[in-house]
Amino acid sequence: MDNPVLEKFRQSFLRKRLRLVLLSFALLLSGFVLYLDLTVRAQFEGKRWALPARVYARPLELYPGLKLRPEQLLTELAMLGYRDSGDSLDPGHYRHDQDRFTIATRPFAFWDGAQPALQLRADFDGDRLRTLADLKTGQPVTLARLDPLLIGGIYPAHNEDRVLVKLNEVPPLLVKGLIAVEDRKFYTHHGVDPRGVGRALVTTLRGAGVQGGSTLTQQLVKNFFLTPERTLRRKFTEMIMAQLLELHYSKDEILEAYANEIYLGQDGNRAIHGFGLASHFYFNRPLSQLDLPQAALLVGLVKGPSYYDPRRHPARALSRRNLVLQEMLQQQAITQQQYAAARATGLGVVEQAPGGTSLYPAFVELVHRQLRRDYHEEDLRSEGLQIFSSLDPLVQFAGERALTTRLTQLEKARRIPPNALEGAVVVSNAQNGEIQALVGGRNTRYEGFNRALDTERPVGSLIKPVIYLTALQRPDSYTLATLLDDSPLVWRERGAPDWEPHNYDKAFHGQVPLRLALANSYNVSSVRLGLSLGVRTVMDNVRRLGVERDLNTYASSLLGADGLSPLEVTQMYETIASGGFRVPLRAIREVLTAEGQPLQRYSLSIEQVIEPGPAYLITSALQGVVREGTADGLNKFLSPDIHVAGKTGTTNDLRDSWFAGYTGDRLAVVWIGRDDNQPINMTGAGGAMTVWGDMMARLDPEPLVPPRPDNVEMVSVDAVTGRRADDNCRGAVSLPFINGSAPVETAPCAASSPGPSIKNWFKRLFE
Repeated sequence: MDNPVLEKFRQSFLRKRLRLVLLSFALLLSGFVLYLDLTVRAQFEGKRWALPARVYARPLELYPGLKLRPEQLLTELAMLGYRDSGDSLDPGHYRHDQDRFTIATRPFAFWDGAQPALQLRADFDGDRLRTLADLKTGQPVTLARLDPLLIGGIYPAHNEDRVLVKLNEVPPLLVKGLIAVEDRKFYTHHGVDPRGVGRALVTTLRGAGVQGGSTLTQQLVKNFFLTPERTLRRKFTEMIMAQLLELHYSKDEILEAYANEIYLGQDGNRAIHGFGLASHFYFNRPLSQLDLPQAALLVGLVKGPSYYDPRRHPARALSRRNLVLQEMLQQQAITQQQYAAARATGLGVVEQAPGGTSLYPAFVELVHRQLRRDYHEEDLRSEGLQIFSSLDPLVQFAGERALTTRLTQLEKARRIPPNALEGAVVVSNAQNGEIQALVGGRNTRYEGFNRALDTERPVGSLIKPVIYLTALQRPDSYTLATLLDDSPLVWRERGAPDWEPHNYDKAFHGQVPLRLALANSYNVSSVRLGLSLGVRTVMDNVRRLGVERDLNTYASSLLGADGLSPLEVTQMYETIASGGFRVPLRAIREVLTAEGQPLQRYSLSIEQVIEPGPAYLITSALQGVVREGTADGLNKFLSPDIHVAGKTGTTNDLRDSWFAGYTGDRLAVVWIGRDDNQPINMTGAGGAMTVWGDMMARLDPEPLVPPRPDNVEMVSVDAVTGRRADDNCRGAVSLPFINGSAPVETAPCAASSPGPSIKNWFKRLFE
């Protein structure tokens, strides 16, 4: 028999020990709850999400007199996801009847203020917008913008993307559907539904794995704070944090956070989070504009975005959406009539997901690089900056289509293996340096090697205009009519083998007028001219035109032996096209914060580096290249009345094909070659120029008629000798001269106009 004293002592000891254990457990639990409470408040009250920078194209500005074809407006509206609707004129819809458009624009906050939703009537006359009026009042509208196309973003490391919305921007029917399907007791429970937890616990104990039973609050906790592991410990933590969340925050705050956090799909490596972004991703519409069947589809995706993906599994998605509608009907969230109408509606999902990382990746990469000059990388990936760029989707579309189509045609015509040719296109505004389009390769959605920015290939004859410009800056010695020596040349440099440049046609042409030496791209006369000016002097001019890299000063540099990227070539020609004003190329117009506050303007920067006279003369000479030189084949694509200025470029062994040219409104540079640097057996005229011409023909360019500077006069000269001639002389041409530089010696009227050599004519005929 046990000793009563001992037994009493043992029981007392056990009770004390139990109290100590319980106290320790309570302290630990309290500490754990306190830790969770601090975690919940710190994360929920701080910056909740890392928001990517969003990059927008230029908004299409509509105004009377705008040069725009109706089919171009249709293309723009299609890119923006506007719908042709016979009856509805809700924002994002339009009607089209021959030359008349009725457009209901979407509201949008631009860098210079918000534009409300408008209803516009636009009437066209040929390729011009004749009138623009407010549909409701009938009053003329001087200017209206369409909302800009979202072309990409700069994403956080975890690649989560979202468009933050306020709760009042979420359609009430979507909220009703969410509660009807996911958490009917949302407004009455305190974060956890005891019955749901009980059912889940019974299922778990039966060995079916850890089950859900989660409220919307628990789902938010799981996605926002915790990992997706399915363990009892994680479930217990989730329940505590859900109750803490409900303790500190209102139901509306929790619902708003849920609407922005929930995972709803995948776009490549980009995760689609929140109803705001999902609305654009699936329907290309703002969330506030969703109708009942669209809202029901998004609610249905909560259960399994991959399994119910409406693009890959439309039947599953339709069944799930209809189930959501049925639940809403049973919960009296919608009427029988609403249910029947919504159930009879298709999914309405756009075929191509808008925006994302893959719309125009080459251009977005340029934007990213320019932003890095002013912003930290982490800020670009997390602060939700709004980047308004200069990209013109219509120009980009034309550039992509021209490059991909022509490369395929060239491969077939030249018997080159399929997909062996690559290319790049850069298009800028010829006056202000804004990049309107940039194509980094024939796979226009590829996010890898960007040939427009990073390929460095010898530019060949594209360098020659700088030689001639350098000469024309010395009007006492050189004019467009000056005769150049195109006879054989042997150049000797110490420590290097003798160099003997040759012309493409293997012939020499004796005394050639400067303008025709450039027009026909004669190598020998160009080298002789460059050597007389000084190679270093010419290369200094290349840098003055905007090329920042160090350049060689070898004699071969005068024929473009140095490698430049298409973007660098564009910068060089931009200065020429703008009349001698160096305008840094830019892809960004404005930067706003996530709240829409102006952060930085990328204003126009201009520096005059070439006098207007020589700049005007070199443009005239480059127009001669197209009119009567190596680029005269361009007249198959564009009317001679456009007066294009351009230059072909071909490198040794026909490895690279270049063309740079400009019209009254645009400058474009095209490169074609192979990544393995094998010969492509085509000249600049036979390859890159065809892409350039195809693209520009799609864009209706403005004629190039630059204003003549005050110190430039037009004088008629003999086309062969360069001597002054009467206007009515046979073979006379009218050329621009800087005042005081025109020839004094006169020529007899018997001189004949020269033509290109038979070999040159034969070469261009078959290019």
